[in-house]
Amino acid sequence: MKLVSYSEPKNLSKTRPGLLWGSWILDLQDIPSIAFRLDVKVPRRIASLSNLSSTFDLVASGTKALEDLQTLSWRIFNRLNPEKIPLAFKRLTDVRLRAPIQRPPVLRDFYAFEDHVKAARARRGLEMLKEWYDFPAFYYSNPGNVLGPDDDVARPSYTKALDYELEVACILGKEGVDIREDEAESFIAGYTIMNDWSARDVQEKEMKIGLGPAKAKDFATSFGPWIVTPDELQDRKTSLGKFDLEMTARVNGKQLSDGNMKNIHWTFSQMIARASQSVEVHPGEVFGSGTVGTGSLLELGQDVHPWLVPGDQVELEIERLGTLRNRIIETSKS
Repeated sequence: MKLVSYSEPKNLSKTRPGLLWGSWILDLQDIPSIAFRLDVKVPRRIASLSNLSSTFDLVASGTKALEDLQTLSWRIFNRLNPEKIPLAFKRLTDVRLRAPIQRPPVLRDFYAFEDHVKAARARRGLEMLKEWYDFPAFYYSNPGNVLGPDDDVARPSYTKALDYELEVACILGKEGVDIREDEAESFIAGYTIMNDWSARDVQEKEMKIGLGPAKAKDFATSFGPWIVTPDELQDRKTSLGKFDLEMTARVNGKQLSDGNMKNIHWTFSQMIARASQSVEVHPGEVFGSGTVGTGSLLELGQDVHPWLVPGDQVELEIERLGTLRNRIIETSKS
């Protein structure tokens, strides 16, 4: 199941949650009436979902409700042809997709791909840290500056070294504390693509101080284009509990990054277990994986591509999760 947040051209200020089926969107508020027309029973647990105003509210309703919604959506879509009843659906090309989670309560970003950590440190003449292997480390980013697919990213006025980061993120669907690693996967409502935009010149100075990254990361994080529930990825799961999904990044149409989610060292289950130690986590919280190997200009080097400038278009693509596209613009001057 794919969950989207979208706006219609006639009212871009209003965002609605929906289900994506191929190139069609079914708004949650239309599900009860369509189910009635098809003589499909709506489970009690999701009878009120049509009143929700955001994908965040949908995720916060819990993983059990999402499971019921998935079952109901299959019954609806397998009986209904959007081409024959177009008024019940919206074409993906006729709406504006928004960030699937527009303001997560907490945004953590981890450092889970060993290849990236090694290569990025080597670029700075540093050896690998042995402490990195002790536990999955993370920092807190800014949940108030979230962007979605096709949103413009304003280059901060204080950087000349703007970079992208090719990441995958999971969104929690349950609350818990001291979650065991072997049960943590059941807390995941879905996955999406994440771009952790970075000001590398600022980051370099912050890390020397020993507190950060902070200002190097707080100006923008992109999510999208939608949330994919875990059931859609199970056939690509490896024996180690990781997902075999290709991850690529392009700048102005040229592919620069090429990685795979299966190469992650710390799994999302391990991240959730670490973050929830003596701390309660909640639905809607986002866990970023950190950058995949080759997934940033910092790692690739300036001989491969210079830092991003206004006019550049960055496309992150992850197999099964879609393509997240953003364009860099100059910061507007007041």
